[in-house]
Amino acid sequence: MMAKPRTIFLCSSCGFESPRWLGRCPQCETWNSFGERAFTVAPARGVHAALNEGPIPLHDIDDRHAERICTGLSEFDAMLGGGIVPGSVTLLGGAPGAGKSTLALQVAARLAQQGNVVYLCGEESAAQVKVRARRLDIDAPILIAAETNLRSVLDQLERSRPLALIVDSIQTVWMPEAESYAGSVTQIRDCTQALMEFAKRGGCATLIVGHVTKDGAIAGPRLLEHLVDTVLYFEGEHSGEHRILRAYKNRFGSIDEICVFEMGEHGLSEVANPSELFVTRAMRRASGSCVVASILGSRPVLVEVQALVGETSLGTPRRLANNVDQQRLAMIVAVLERRAGLHLGTHDIYVSVAGGLRVTEPAADLGIALAITSSFRNRPVPSDSAAFGELGLSGELRRVNGAARRAAEAQKLGYHRLWSPQRLHDIDDAIAHVFA
Repeated sequence: MMAKPRTIFLCSSCGFESPRWLGRCPQCETWNSFGERAFTVAPARGVHAALNEGPIPLHDIDDRHAERICTGLSEFDAMLGGGIVPGSVTLLGGAPGAGKSTLALQVAARLAQQGNVVYLCGEESAAQVKVRARRLDIDAPILIAAETNLRSVLDQLERSRPLALIVDSIQTVWMPEAESYAGSVTQIRDCTQALMEFAKRGGCATLIVGHVTKDGAIAGPRLLEHLVDTVLYFEGEHSGEHRILRAYKNRFGSIDEICVFEMGEHGLSEVANPSELFVTRAMRRASGSCVVASILGSRPVLVEVQALVGETSLGTPRRLANNVDQQRLAMIVAVLERRAGLHLGTHDIYVSVAGGLRVTEPAADLGIALAITSSFRNRPVPSDSAAFGELGLSGELRRVNGAARRAAEAQKLGYHRLWSPQRLHDIDDAIAHVFA
């Protein structure tokens, strides 16, 4: 009598495994997402050779081949922490049309000047990649692999040991030992695991392009972001000519670093000074606007916070935030009502950050509060001033890190009056000085 084959139930949204069917996934809380799959154990392949040698003392490890690889894109290299680390796996995500494939091909062209670079195109044919390269004025010795069978490609690359491997995209490649279709949770997980083992074993820098869901999250299991070393994401509005690339995870550098690109006829070009992009200079600034000296990662960047306050026509006033934390906005409004005497209970409040850049640090509290006050009183903030500082629940202004760098960036761009906790004590003091 043959034994019944063992099966498991797999969540199609996050990859959670269960021995029985569940109506709701306990991990991602998605309803009716479980499907039955045959339980198979894939043979172990590509295990790191160092694992067979046993543990190695830290001082005996050779790190001479771990020097970073510079792409020549200075802003991109700085966001990664000084360049690409050999053997690292980087995930590049973003909405359709953001420029993922364009950036991947440009990075491949620059790395091809230093060694062999393989561009695995699962979405396009080799001829289509060449047409796109011609449009971007790219004439570099890139090796193109128009293949979706990832195991076949990795077996071929075991002998050549390229400098870098670019996979465009992870949702289009598949492993023959995984009994599922390309783009499924199982295939994405197994393909990423195989790429990670290949990168660590041979020191090949790997860049993976990933699609996103309708909610903006990278498609596939959450394990995908945990496996890779770095997660880069195009954020903001993609209808314009500027693209914002942010590092959400980086094992070899700081997070929340940004790199701003401008999309042109010949691809993406770096914007050296993002502060001039996110701030609109005017002789007389309109009410409801305030320049905030923010720090993203390790870089000071000036952003323009805009607010609109108007009487509500509904029973409950609206509080809408764009590129600003919604809960933070509610707290700032409550402090302004209680500590500064602004009667905002019957007014709708809309707050946004110009340029599509998202600001979440508490240092933007003072700028948001001044923008709301400016719109409520219909009095503009002086055009040559900038602000930063954390707002406490009792109305006090708290010091934030990087005050000297914020002030230097503001003065470099012509903002000579700086409203900060070093100069002001509480929100009443700030409103009295700014709108004197």
